[in-house]
Formats: sequence, structure tokens, C-alpha cells
Amino acid sequence: MTDNEVDRLSKLPDDVLLNIVERLDITDVARTTILSRRWKQIPAMLSKIIITVGSFEPKDARRKLTSHDIVRANTTVREATRSILECRTGSLHTIHLMSMQFYLGDDSIFIGQTVANTIATQKVASVEFVILTEVRTNCYVDDLLNYGKRFMVFFDSCPNAFGGLARLWLENLRLGESDFPKIFSICKQLEFLRLWRCDTGDLSLLEVEHLQLRELVISDSSLERVDLKWVPKLTVLKFNGFLSRDDPFCLGYVPQLQTVSITNVGLSWHKMLKLSELLGKTAISNLHLNFRCEKIWVKPEGRKHLLPVFRKLSFVNLFNISEECDLNWTMFILQGAPTLKELCITVRDHLCEMTKGKRRYLHEFSEEKDKGLEWEPSALDFNHHSLAELCIYGFRAEDKFVRYARNIMEAAVNLVAVNLYKNPGCEKCKRRLPSGWTLTEMLLIRDKISKGMSSNVGVCFPS
Repeated sequence: MTDNEVDRLSKLPDDVLLNIVERLDITDVARTTILSRRWKQIPAMLSKIIITVGSFEPKDARRKLTSHDIVRANTTVREATRSILECRTGSLHTIHLMSMQFYLGDDSIFIGQTVANTIATQKVASVEFVILTEVRTNCYVDDLLNYGKRFMVFFDSCPNAFGGLARLWLENLRLGESDFPKIFSICKQLEFLRLWRCDTGDLSLLEVEHLQLRELVISDSSLERVDLKWVPKLTVLKFNGFLSRDDPFCLGYVPQLQTVSITNVGLSWHKMLKLSELLGKTAISNLHLNFRCEKIWVKPEGRKHLLPVFRKLSFVNLFNISEECDLNWTMFILQGAPTLKELCITVRDHLCEMTKGKRRYLHEFSEEKDKGLEWEPSALDFNHHSLAELCIYGFRAEDKFVRYARNIMEAAVNLVAVNLYKNPGCEKCKRRLPSGWTLTEMLLIRDKISKGMSSNVGVCFPS
């Protein structure tokens, strides 16, 4: 940057300069302080301070991080935290978000104490910790136990920092039975909690009681069940992967719960979940179910059982239904949810992520992915009056897809649009997949779906 460019930028109003600086990486923010006396004051005015350890890691993505890399990155995070926060001493500007991402290690305590001091001496609206472990995937039990002990040493050393947290991301921790209750009691301001591979032992129980918690994400844990006993402000629950042979969670007092998202690879021994029992006395508005292209683990139920929990349901996303499965079983959701406005389904066998070969037998994958999906409509003349949009990803000009679209169109008397997409693919495989519909395909599919239908529903092919 030339002197003339610096001078022109320096003449901009404070709010414009702040807007520019807040879009920069924290390392670049630090560099701006040497440009001029005016720029040196900018960090003290920042409304968002986001320091991520990834900014200080080696840029060569092909090279595996060493312990030395991690220690050095964490040390740099510590120094950046000290530098940025110390220059704000006496600042009257509120920090609306202070987000810290760092590795669990010796420097964690210093980072935590620095943040605690900032919370005590300045106006801070929201604080977030994203705490990473040195080994991030394929941890052994000894690793989990070690990280769990190190985290609790850190936690006990910085109660004021954790007491001021609004958001907390944890991974790879095996804690003691009394540790989670301690965390919930100290982190009184916590609104978001994400636990990835965190538990108190194989097939253990996690009980949650928290006044402020609004969003809970549980991923790839060995927990047998999560018991949400009393979480009065919880609005979002995401459960990604479970080993339980029974219901993976139990909903107690969660009167504001609106969104439930469940992702799981259904193995041969997983029971089929009854949503009427799993969702208890709630009345959610958004439901996301991801079957990971394997066995369907939801049991179709009748309208009478589902209506109490589906009476306010407005959006449903059924993701990664295997190509082996029929689709008519999904109609049970339509019958049980009279206020449903949008239904999205994705049908594909995503080979980039699916387990193949002998490993399927070793890990007890189910070879009957649609077993137990027998379903009959409760009334042959069933009509749905709220559904406005149907989206099908992975649509093919095959009988089961055409039949399914026609069944929905016949039942949903106020349907406005049927949006059909090809298999979206991922970054690895989308280049091997057809990119879009040809005109001939669109005309053929539209004719198959609409032939003989009395409705004027638009069959669309969005790009």
C-alpha cells in the first residue's frame, strides 16, 4: 500500500474505516496499526474481535501439523489476544462479539484470564470460545481422557471467563460424571453449546438443565442418551450421529423448541424411531432428517399419533434418502402435519462418503435400507391445504419419482410449485455428474408428471 493510498483511506470517517478493518483477518488488523497514528487507534474501536488459531498455522495444507506448529500457533494467538485487548484499555466502545479459537494447551489459561479481565473491565456483549484438540480425528480413549483432564484444569483456572461465555465449542473430551453439571452451573450465560465427541464414557447419560441455552449441537458422541430435563429457552437441537439402541434423546421441559435436526447412519441394529414418542410434548416448526444414504431409521406413523407434535410443523427436509428406497413412505409426514408449507427431499447414494466393501459387514450396515417402511394412507381421499412447495433433489425421470410427485400434487390442493433438481453432488463428485437439465428432459418430465392432472402446479427446473 502506497503512502497516497494510506492518506486517502485515513481521511475516511471512523465508521467506514471500522467497516473495512473488521473484514480483515486479525493478522492484517495488527498490521494496520503501523500505517499511521490514526490507524493505531482503530483496533480500540473494533466491535468484533475474532482471533482464530488457523490464521497462524502453516499455509501449506498438504503438510500435517506438528506439535511444534500447534504450540507456536497457540503462542501467537496468546500474543495477538494480549496485544489487541491491551490497546483497548479505557476504550468506551462496546465489543459486540469476541471470538477466540485456540488449541487446548499450556497457553489456554493465559488466553482465558486475558478474556476474563476484558469482560470485567470493558463492555462485552458476547464471548465465544472454540477449543480445539491437537489430535482432531480418530482419537484413542487415552487421548479423550487426557484432553478431558486438561480441559477441566483450564476450566477451573478461568471460571470468570467461562462464566461470561455466550457460545462454546468443545471436541474430543471424556469428562468425569460431575464435570458437565459444573460446566452448566458456571457457564450461566451460555446460549450456544456444541459438543463433538464429548461424553463421560461409552453409552453414558448426559443431563442438561440450563436457563439460557438456546442451541445445542451434539455430534459423534458415545452417549447413550441426552436428557434435556429443563432448558426453557432452547429453540434449536441438532443431533449428529448416535450409538444408542434406543431413543438418542429425551425431551423434558423445552417449551420454545422450534427446530430439530437429526443425522445418523442407520446400522442393522438401530431401532426405528417414532417421532411422536421422540419429540414428546413439543410442537416444532422445522424438522431436518439426514439418513446418510443408508437405512431409514424413522417409523411411519398415523395422523392421530403425529398431530400433537406436528401441529405447527411448517418445513421438513429429508436429506440423503438412498436411491434404493421408495419415496411414498414420506407421505406420512404430510398426513401428520396440517400446517406444512415446504417439503424438501434429497435422493442419492453419495459414494464419496458411503462405506463400501467388507467394512459394511464388519460395522453391521443394513443391506435392507427400506425395511419397515410399509405405510398405508389413513384416508384414500386425503387432502392437504397448506403445502405450497415441493423440492426434490436427485430427481430422475423414473416411475418412482414421477409417481411420488403426482401423489403429492393430488394430495396438496394448494400446491404452487414442484422444483426438480439433479443430484447436487459434492466438490469431489459434482464434476462427474450432469450439470443441468436439457430442454428435452424438461419437456419429457413435465409431460409425465402433469399428464391427466387437473391442477395447474408449476413444474420447475431451477439451475
